[in-house]
Amino acid sequence: MSGTTLSVYPNDGGKLNKSPDDAESAREAESPLQGLKLASHEVLEKAQTQGRIKCTKCGGSRMFFCYTCFSVVGVDEAEIPQIKLPIKIDVIKHPHETDGKSTAVHAKLIAPDDVNIYTYPCIPELDGDPYKTVLVFPGADSVTIEDMLQHLNDIRKNSSDEPSVKRLKVRSGTEEEEADQTRQEQQQQEEEEQEEEQEQPCPLERVLFIDSTWNQTTRIITDERLQALLRVELKTRKTCFWRHQRGSPDTYLATIEAIYYFLKDYHTLCLLKDYSGEYDNLLFFYSYLYKLINKAKVSAGKI
Repeated sequence: MSGTTLSVYPNDGGKLNKSPDDAESAREAESPLQGLKLASHEVLEKAQTQGRIKCTKCGGSRMFFCYTCFSVVGVDEAEIPQIKLPIKIDVIKHPHETDGKSTAVHAKLIAPDDVNIYTYPCIPELDGDPYKTVLVFPGADSVTIEDMLQHLNDIRKNSSDEPSVKRLKVRSGTEEEEADQTRQEQQQQEEEEQEEEQEQPCPLERVLFIDSTWNQTTRIITDERLQALLRVELKTRKTCFWRHQRGSPDTYLATIEAIYYFLKDYHTLCLLKDYSGEYDNLLFFYSYLYKLINKAKVSAGKI
């Protein structure tokens, strides 16, 4: 970092020149990525000093990880955090989306057992139960995560075409005894339905994300295979992506941001659990790259 470059940080009103280090520190202090419970970035700092290294699988020149092979490069895999997710994540990537610009690979590296990436027109197999899968995508017909659970349960009830199996009723005795038996059977059925609801408070099993520029999404979002899915929008989160698309609102998130924020809200609003940083490491690579890129911008006088 050049010690002679000066940058005016936006919050100083243009009255005070600050050094790159001061500007960088001030920017980091306001970053939404602050306060995360992350594994140490020391392994990435060491790898950065080595520069780019060839991927042993495809031979491509890579830094930290190979976005083609979904494998780490130049780092000890044991030092990269891995987490388990409560639901499966599928990312549908536009075929013209540049692999090196996609943040979806971050999720695959951190949660390899629960994240899969497909290149359109390939999409994951959907099991036919529309209440088990949602598609995260903004739009007029999208619902919030707060309302998602109610919509899924409504879809589950409405999609149940098979009548419930009732026990064979053997009746004997007076009309009063038969009426009493009927009441007991109805009460038992209600109790069983309540137990079933309690066992599965949220039917969601899979979440789909589209990884592409906004102008490329039409081809995927109009695919008939996705039309039956409930769409969910993250309306209150703002991106800090360094490649944010011009003309789009700041609520349009990078793919890894969308995955992280969805899971965080799902944890508190659907699973009804206190959040203690369980999914923060999904931003392990993203937060480091954010810091690295902003440091370079400050040094170049662009911030």
